[in-house]
Amino acid sequence: MLLAVLAGSLAACASAARWDDNPSRSNSGWDTPATHTVRHGDTLYAIAFRYQLDYKDLARWNGIGAGYLIHAGDELRLTPPKPAQRSPTPSNRSKPPQSAPRPPATQPQRPATRPPTQTASAPYRWRWPTDGKIDRGFSPRSKGIEIGGTAGQKIVASAAGKVVYSGGALKGYGQLLIIKHNSGWLSAYGHNRTLRVREGDTVTAGQHIADMGLGPARRAVLHFEIRNNGKPVNPEKYLPAQ
Repeated sequence: MLLAVLAGSLAACASAARWDDNPSRSNSGWDTPATHTVRHGDTLYAIAFRYQLDYKDLARWNGIGAGYLIHAGDELRLTPPKPAQRSPTPSNRSKPPQSAPRPPATQPQRPATRPPTQTASAPYRWRWPTDGKIDRGFSPRSKGIEIGGTAGQKIVASAAGKVVYSGGALKGYGQLLIIKHNSGWLSAYGHNRTLRVREGDTVTAGQHIADMGLGPARRAVLHFEIRNNGKPVNPEKYLPAQ
């Protein structure tokens, strides 16, 4: 009897350890390595997503063009390069003396114009990616929310966009989809049983993109994230009231 209890305790600990990798410390910014070696199946978007970086910054730091093409074996830096130091300009001893500048002609002053106010709101009206109650809320550790349901339940695109990642290479997310909505906003859908779209596909809001699978606790759940410029935000602030 004692052995059975100990075995159950060890299994629970193993599950908790797996949960710590799903998706938390291994993907958090405070233990980000200096570089990442590209592996088969990696995309620039997936690498940026893993380390909570803006994919545009990652491309710029590594001199990657607009096509965002990377190859297995490439080593990408995950921090911005240090600015180059400018050498001091040597003095010119033979520089002739300069005459005093003439005062500019008086011109009528134009009233200063203020730039238009810009808002930081999301580009679309987000919709719930599936039906169900939130089993786990947003936190810096969870990076998103978890919506409970039943295995095989329909998952839909929360907003229109382009699929930039479709696969299972990111540890802790299972079968994952990442959709780019504009230059700054992404949404992610993890722990799917079936993926119904591929990288490069354009999707519409409400389109059936996946079927719900099982999370680390072996229960049906969708892990859903919204990110702005690489940083996770609380999806509940953007989704309509249920």
